[in-house]
Amino acid sequence: MLDESLLTDRFARTFGYLRLSLTEKCNFSCSYCLPDGSECHSMEGDLSLIEIRRLVTAFTLLGTQKVRLTGGEPSLRRDLCDIIKTCKSVAGINSVALTTNGFRLEKDVASWRAAGLDALNVSIDSLRPEMFQLITGSGKLRSILTGLDEAQALGFKQLKINTVLLREQNARELDDFLAFIKTRRITLRFIELMRTGDNADFFARQHLSGERIQQRLLSEGWTQKIRSANAGPAKEFIHPDYIGSIGLIMPYSKNFCADCNRLRVSSKAELYLCLFAEQHQSMRALLQSDDPQPLMNFLRAALQHKTASHDLQNQITGSTRHLAMIGG
Repeated sequence: MLDESLLTDRFARTFGYLRLSLTEKCNFSCSYCLPDGSECHSMEGDLSLIEIRRLVTAFTLLGTQKVRLTGGEPSLRRDLCDIIKTCKSVAGINSVALTTNGFRLEKDVASWRAAGLDALNVSIDSLRPEMFQLITGSGKLRSILTGLDEAQALGFKQLKINTVLLREQNARELDDFLAFIKTRRITLRFIELMRTGDNADFFARQHLSGERIQQRLLSEGWTQKIRSANAGPAKEFIHPDYIGSIGLIMPYSKNFCADCNRLRVSSKAELYLCLFAEQHQSMRALLQSDDPQPLMNFLRAALQHKTASHDLQNQITGSTRHLAMIGG
C-alpha cells in the first residue's frame, strides 16, 4: 500500500528531491547544449517568488526535503538570493542546492551562502582555458576557478564540479581532473553526453561511455561509495590517497532509472515526470492560491503516470530539445 503522505509512484519509488528551473535563459554557448547561443532572450513568464514558495511548500508537504535550483543559468535571475532564502525557509527543506555555469561565482558566491545555500554544483568542462572556451564559448575559466576556491572557504555541505564527457574535446583530461581533486574536498562528476532532440550528429561524434572511466578507477584502487537517500544518480568513487571523489552519471547504463528520486519543474511551471518525457503538464493555475491541497492532489495523480525508465537507448528523447530547457 502506497504512503499517501509521500510522493510515490507505481514502482514504489519515492520522490524527495525537486529540481526547479528558474529560467531557460543562458549566457554560455556550450557545444553540447546551445552551440548557437540561447534561444531564450526574455525571462517573461518565469516563476515568480510567491509561485516558487507555493510550489516548494506543496512538495515539502509530500515529503520533499531537497531543492536544486537550475536553469538555463539560474544566476541570471536578479532575485536569486531571495529565491534561495524562500526555499530554505519552507519547513521540511533541509538542503537547497544550486547548479551554475559559474559566470557569477566569484562575485556572488558569498551572498548565495549567506542567503542559505547548502550545496553548489559548478559546470567546468575543461581545466584548460583554450579548451574551456572552445566548449563553452566563455573565457571565464580563471574567474570560475577563483570562485570555486572561495566556495571551498565558505564551508558548503557539498561542492561538486560537473563535466560533460566529450570524445573529441576533453576526453584526454582525466589526469588533469584527478590531480585537481587530489587535494580538494570536491566531487568531480563526469556526465555522459545525452542525446536530445537537436544534437543527433554531435552525439554520434562525441558520446563517450563512462564505463571506460569506471574501469580505470577500479583498476587504480578506487572503490564505490554507498549512495545517500537524497543523492542524485551518480555512482561515486573514493580513494584513500585523494581528498576529493569522482562521480559518474551514466544514463545509458542498465537499471539507471531504478532508483530515480527526483522530479523536475520548468521555469514555466511545467511538471517533468522524466527529463525525456514527451508530454509535460502545467501547474500554473494551481500556483495562484496559498492552498497547497489542489497542487498536492495533482502531483499525486500525475506521478502514477511516470514510466519505469527513459527510452534513450532507443534514441527516443521526448520533447527535450536541449538541456537548457530544464537544467539536465
